[in-house]
Amino acid sequence: MPCKICSEKPVIQLPNSNIKLCKSCFIKYFEKKALRTIRKYNLINRKEHIVVAVSGGKDSLSLLNLLNKLASKKIEFKLSALLIDEGIKGYRDETIKSAKEFCQKNKIKLSIASYKEVTGKTLDSIKKQFPNTIACSMCGVLRRYLLNKKSRELKADKLATGHNLDDEAQSIIMNQFKHNIALSARLGPITGVKKDSRFVPRIKPFYFLTEKEIATYAFLNGLLDKFNECNYCTESNRFVIRDTLNNLEQRYPGTKHSIVASFLEILPLLKEKYKNREINSCKICKEPTSSDVCNACKLMQKIN
Repeated sequence: MPCKICSEKPVIQLPNSNIKLCKSCFIKYFEKKALRTIRKYNLINRKEHIVVAVSGGKDSLSLLNLLNKLASKKIEFKLSALLIDEGIKGYRDETIKSAKEFCQKNKIKLSIASYKEVTGKTLDSIKKQFPNTIACSMCGVLRRYLLNKKSRELKADKLATGHNLDDEAQSIIMNQFKHNIALSARLGPITGVKKDSRFVPRIKPFYFLTEKEIATYAFLNGLLDKFNECNYCTESNRFVIRDTLNNLEQRYPGTKHSIVASFLEILPLLKEKYKNREINSCKICKEPTSSDVCNACKLMQKIN
């Protein structure tokens, strides 16, 4: 069956439909869909400084590629990139190379921060120190801490992440299983419950795009020639949820879309419910936290 739009040879069948698109038509479809999300949820405004959380993987490089096009053609805004080097040998060192090459080629300023500079150790070393602790739980704490701190230092108005529809569906289900509804209130195309100068708002232009669509976009644009997964991903709860949802999606197409669509209907109620929760400043680092000492400082105290 030829491309639905131009009758050329198709490269992908869109999720949950019989529509097939060729390379050119798919790229146009993909970029228009992301732009609709940006406009509908007011994710980017003129003159803003948008910092992209880039890892060098397919999601973040695709996002950086798309926003670079928008910054030069559609919306006038400043664009830069921030990479967090966790210190994962054989994984992060490869993706850092990809990120540097892309940013250099497209003249995008790239800033790099690492776990080692704040803890004195790489994630590999921290994992050896705490072999019975899930690496993803420690990594997530430090990553969120550094992304907010460094993007604020870069004077970012927004921090753009490559999170997609698959990621959001996983997060929704994970929070349900853990009875962490307050955390779900922070989800959505733009994160957070209320504005706070200590938080840099995070935006997700790929919110309604699937992982498969992003992988295809990355491949067609020559952004990625191979797919690498983090060495520690199999330890995480998210890994199990991901496989479960993929199995459900295969048996019942549209499952992930339905999860996210249903969640968006109740999200305004969640934000209203938790909007008055107090946000403290960490006694040690002054970063925002729900307790007296933030989780990053608690972890760093254990490490050292």
